Amino acid sequence: MKSSFTLAFALSCGFTALADQIVLKNGDRVTGSIVKKDAKTVTVKTTHFGVVTVAWDQVESITADKPLNVVLPDGKTVQGTLATSEGKVEVKAGPQTQAVPLPQVGVLRDDAEQKAYERLLKPGLGDLWTITGTLGLAATAGNAKTFSFAVPVTAARVTNTDKTTLYFNLIRASALINGVSATTAQAVRGGWGYNRNLHPRIFWNFFNDYEYDRFQNLDLRVVLGSGVGVGVWKGERGRFDVVGGFAYNRESFDPIRPLQKFTRNSAEGYWGNDWVVKVSSRVAFNQSYRMFNNLKDSGAYRQNFDMGLSTKLTSWLTWNAALSDRFLNRPAPGRKKNDVLYTTGLGFTLSR
Repeated sequence: MKSSFTLAFALSCGFTALADQIVLKNGDRVTGSIVKKDAKTVTVKTTHFGVVTVAWDQVESITADKPLNVVLPDGKTVQGTLATSEGKVEVKAGPQTQAVPLPQVGVLRDDAEQKAYERLLKPGLGDLWTITGTLGLAATAGNAKTFSFAVPVTAARVTNTDKTTLYFNLIRASALINGVSATTAQAVRGGWGYNRNLHPRIFWNFFNDYEYDRFQNLDLRVVLGSGVGVGVWKGERGRFDVVGGFAYNRESFDPIRPLQKFTRNSAEGYWGNDWVVKVSSRVAFNQSYRMFNNLKDSGAYRQNFDMGLSTKLTSWLTWNAALSDRFLNRPAPGRKKNDVLYTTGLGFTLSR
């Protein structure tokens, strides 16, 4: 019995010794597996408390028995174990050991984080895409027969240097009442955008939007725009950007007879924001807003507002809710200024 207890104690000590450990300046200790360290924080995956993030300037010492990828002050990356002695981190890579002052340790990554980082450096055109979509359906039968469907789809590709987005949103609804059939809603919106990083917090933006809305008498709106964005906030859970620039807008209307078709061309100045946040491990929220001011006619403007909430049910199945609002302060004669699309239903997320 005594020998069994001794063996169990020795094994538990051995497992503890193999774990990475961070000692803070206040004497607290965090034990687990070091995942990564960036400019300000170090992330550790623990057994009992999940993922723990610690401010790097509060770290007194660090020990890692499992090799980590370490970016040294000269920019070189080596893989080795870590130990702290006299305020310096000793990186042991094979037969060589290099001592680095604790504040000068740049980046730490475990194998999974290193592979993800290297994949972002030189991805193929078909890599790093995330596609999400929803199919919303509703129908009634009886005194009135109605049917509606909505299909919003988005695709995004994010690398270390740029971001490409595509989107498509279709909604159509019809009703059959007393033998009379009518389309009650029909709109299509789509486009693409491209962001190129100019600085860690500044990026160049280009976009191209298309829109058709039968009940706003909008045959086609085509918008080309370009500007600059600033990353106000970026963290593990999301980011908040503000953008601004100039756009060219061409919109064709087919109003109610006897009015004739007409086209409007205008140069616009735009500003707005993009916000993405991970509310929890399963819930994500996104919001985007743009204000477009006519540069020739100061009284004319339009606004785009989009918002969405996604809840992960499985690794690929989601429950989505989305709202898309388009406001035009000078619509076609006889039409309202505001058009809102909202959808909810089961969706999917595919990543490559």
